[in-house]
Amino acid sequence: MRKANYLIATLFISAISPSGIAMNIQPDPLNPNGYVIKRTDIQEVEDAKTANPMYQVWSQALRTAPNTIVEAISPGLDTNPSNVKRAERVFTKQEWDFLTHMAAPEYSYTRFLRAIGKFPAFCGQYSDGRDSDAICKRSIVTAFAHFAQETGGHIAKDNISDNPLGLEEWQQALVHVREMGWSEGDIGYITGCGENNWQNKKWPCGAEQGYFGRGAKQLSYHFNYGAFSEVMFDGDAAVLLNNPSLVADSWLNLASAIWFFLTPQAPKPAMLHVIDRTWQPSQREVDAGIGYGFGTTINIINGGIECGAQNKDKGQPVNRIKYWQGLSDYYQVTRELDEKDTCWQQTPYGSLNLDGAKDVLYTNWDGNWKYYPDRPEGYSFECDLVGFQTAYSALVEGDYEKCVTNFYQSHAQWPEVRIVDQLEQPDPSKGKEWNVNKEYVAGDEVTYKETVYKAKWWTKGDRPDLGGPWQAISDGPTQPNPDDLIPWQEGVTQVSNGDKVIHNGKCFMAKNAPGVWDTPLRSNWFWDEIQCP
Repeated sequence: MRKANYLIATLFISAISPSGIAMNIQPDPLNPNGYVIKRTDIQEVEDAKTANPMYQVWSQALRTAPNTIVEAISPGLDTNPSNVKRAERVFTKQEWDFLTHMAAPEYSYTRFLRAIGKFPAFCGQYSDGRDSDAICKRSIVTAFAHFAQETGGHIAKDNISDNPLGLEEWQQALVHVREMGWSEGDIGYITGCGENNWQNKKWPCGAEQGYFGRGAKQLSYHFNYGAFSEVMFDGDAAVLLNNPSLVADSWLNLASAIWFFLTPQAPKPAMLHVIDRTWQPSQREVDAGIGYGFGTTINIINGGIECGAQNKDKGQPVNRIKYWQGLSDYYQVTRELDEKDTCWQQTPYGSLNLDGAKDVLYTNWDGNWKYYPDRPEGYSFECDLVGFQTAYSALVEGDYEKCVTNFYQSHAQWPEVRIVDQLEQPDPSKGKEWNVNKEYVAGDEVTYKETVYKAKWWTKGDRPDLGGPWQAISDGPTQPNPDDLIPWQEGVTQVSNGDKVIHNGKCFMAKNAPGVWDTPLRSNWFWDEIQCP
């Protein structure tokens, strides 16, 4: 174990990150195998990696209102948030009733407004000239087209026995609150629960819980329940992991769909940003037929099953497109010339090769595994953005720091890292203290037992005082000489006959084996006063 009093003399590395930010990486005073990095250094690296303005747009879109405000929302209240008032204006209670004749009672207009109120960006205000009301209406109509497919009745208009009102299929949304065939108390969709991996460290399954489809978007699997819970309950994944029925029996049954609507699954954009055209497709996406229009929202939701030429006549995409066209015609939603309702001409996102694309943005952090010879043990001590799901999101505050510290143990063989507000400054007079776990290259200098050594070649774990790859370049501490004076400390100093001590500016030589309490004051039985050198 390293002693605390050498900590300020230990290894100090100033490294330039790939983002051009210098990082100070020092051994951890609380962990002989670990390192500490200053929080501001980590923040600067994260800021450089997420400098594209789209990261800020995504983060703002996922901003949430407190549940105390959300649960006070009711139709027509003056206190309702501005985005809720806009939704009430462009999609009234009468319109809700028109589209929900078959809907389950768990879905209500009040809960719909609360779901919208949780996310201020949905039906929010655009200050750059875009038509906020038109975007709000298009967003709601798009959502209902997908609701009609995901939870709809799918009953033909002329089937009078099952559809006595003769409703269009696009009027039959939100029939199912729970996945067909499943009831509360059933345990299912628990694939992966209990495994020793980062998903279960971050989103541990609740005892005797089932994570089958619930709500307007049919939220499924524990990792989706956990991620949604964190958004709804200030970072607390346990609420919905332990109480998944809330996604069916409260306003969360609609909020889960709004959350999905606003969340990018990079490289897939958020559906909102396809609709409001904040998103701009990359060249790879354009080449793959992916652009603006309802078809891209299908690709975002279920592209692997519903998009591509092989799925042109498949039931699910045909239904979605039929519902969208019926709704958009009824609500007079304008479709621009560059929009496509279909996605059969698109490459599904899961089959799109984006390796090496410079104009594609990702939203998940994973460890940067490149080798850096100027950093401890060659590790980067940084995380990079990747195009697959990880434990850490670039859109969640604090997740970059968690990635660097390997909070959920998702990076095997990652160095032990702790982030601190301030680093202890090294003492230049003592040099860099040798560390058994560190790698050194030729020319590196270290201190070991107060002697400075220089490495002659690469080494790790070789004690400097044993020679080999190390050469001493300074003398160690002077060894005590028997004739040297020993500073006397009452109750501490032990001496033998003939030892010389100094006390209060006077010098003495011990005789008759004085004890630790026999303080030298004058010549006596225990001491002879002598001339000080």
